[in-house]
Amino acid sequence: MEFHPWFPTATGTILFVITVAFLFYIVKKSSAKRCKKREPPQAKGAWPIIGHLHLLGGSQLPHMVLGDMADKYGPIFTIKLGVHQALVVSNGEIAKDCFTTNDKAFASRPKSEGTKLMAYNYAVFGLSSDGDYWRKVRKIVMSEVLSQQRAEMVGRIQVSELRESIKDIYDAWVENKESENSDMVKVEMSRWFGNLILNIMVRILSGKRFSPNDEEGIRFQKVVKKFFGLMGAFVVSDYIPYLKFLDVGGCIKAMKKTGEDLDNIFEGWLKEHKIGRESTTQQSEGDQTFISVLVSILQGVSAEDFPYDHDTIIKATCEQLLVAGLDTTSVTLTWALSLLLNNPKALKIAQDEIDEHVGKDRQVEESDLKNLVYLDVIIKETMRLYPPGPLSVPHESMEDCIVAGYNIPKGTRLLVNLWKMHRDPNIWSDPLEFRPERFLARHKDIDVKGKHFELLPFGSGRRICPGVSFALHVLRFTLATLIQQFMLKRPSNEPIDMTESSGLTDSKATPLEGMVSSVGQGSNPAGDDLLRYLALGLVHRVSLGASSWAGPKDRFMGAGD
Repeated sequence: MEFHPWFPTATGTILFVITVAFLFYIVKKSSAKRCKKREPPQAKGAWPIIGHLHLLGGSQLPHMVLGDMADKYGPIFTIKLGVHQALVVSNGEIAKDCFTTNDKAFASRPKSEGTKLMAYNYAVFGLSSDGDYWRKVRKIVMSEVLSQQRAEMVGRIQVSELRESIKDIYDAWVENKESENSDMVKVEMSRWFGNLILNIMVRILSGKRFSPNDEEGIRFQKVVKKFFGLMGAFVVSDYIPYLKFLDVGGCIKAMKKTGEDLDNIFEGWLKEHKIGRESTTQQSEGDQTFISVLVSILQGVSAEDFPYDHDTIIKATCEQLLVAGLDTTSVTLTWALSLLLNNPKALKIAQDEIDEHVGKDRQVEESDLKNLVYLDVIIKETMRLYPPGPLSVPHESMEDCIVAGYNIPKGTRLLVNLWKMHRDPNIWSDPLEFRPERFLARHKDIDVKGKHFELLPFGSGRRICPGVSFALHVLRFTLATLIQQFMLKRPSNEPIDMTESSGLTDSKATPLEGMVSSVGQGSNPAGDDLLRYLALGLVHRVSLGASSWAGPKDRFMGAGD
């Protein structure tokens, strides 16, 4: 038999091709394995269609559920929220990677029925996607509302509202003493904080203020409370879009109604401004309400420069500032006082510090705050243990990126578990304990303004809360004034209940109540003379002790919410 001369060559070629193909297969398989390893671990227990949603809908709060998952899967893992993938981060260094290296990638917000129906179809800039609109409106807010130029006006409003709120407590004590012949009166401090912050914010925005029995104020508080409840509610179509026709629990219907109610309030404020019937008279530019400022700015801007009409932008931005400042600030004050009542030694140190730097012959002033170091660390420790939002406002990746060495695809939602991160035992010794002193020693250089990633109550990066400085000032000034003017104790020997509730913010599950009694030094101020005493800083300290209160009924405390 005669062999063709090309047979050995052909055979060799075939063997070479097979060998190359085999090697290519091995390399590809190895590469696939390596790529798979670059994906963050996914939590087990996902169900078809709904993913891990069933794990977040039980009796345990979502941030605690995710915290337990972090113990099992590590500080970075993914979960499925219906059709959406979410990246959960519980570590400061990984959060730093998200908000520095990948800050632009994670600059967007996911869309939801809540922000569509109750936030002017995403016109509320804090909930809008990254883009020109967000940048322009944020710039206006930073330069016109939260600027140093307007700090003087804001300071005057805060001092005024604090004095009015102290007067409310004193009036209630006087009425109770006269009617019940008792030196003690029960005050719902969480409600007191809420009313105080509400009037500060509303006066800054519109020049209005709500008295305790004001119908508009009561209606507004109810609507805002409904808003926060619905923003934290489960809406099926947010996670499974093709089930949008299902309105389980009537959430979408309630959102539409709440959005309309909010719009009616803001529309009323705007109309009052337009017809010259603002509730306070303001002359200088520095005293203008935010609505006045925004109307003036937008008058010189073409409507084509924005995707929304001018009125919508004004109303949406009012909503943004109220939502950002109202519930979060009052919630933090409530937690701070709760922690102090459960830790009287820390409260005593704070009172002694104020007595040393301010004295007892005048009220705390803004210029005193820089000297109240212990007060500052109380606020830091409060926000470490109870960040206003235990889970960061969700971000969404606009492009593929790499976080902590893992591939994160475009469209992934980012949830930073601040509650878990702030209790990391690798960072914080005795992380579950209230120890303000930790910020005077090992962690003395840490602040809450987004640069120290162990502590991020206001977020970080380009989507950080724009009102950080304003919020800190309100917290410091309010708490300092309260501690100076009152002796504070628990209503009973039982510790204050520190149970958290579900919702958009980390609210206390039960109202914070205390008993107020005068321990006056000399004669007590009464009637119209009280304002003179307040102005001189001579309101006597009162004690939160143990008894009950029978009046006045429909003020800032007691039943009627």
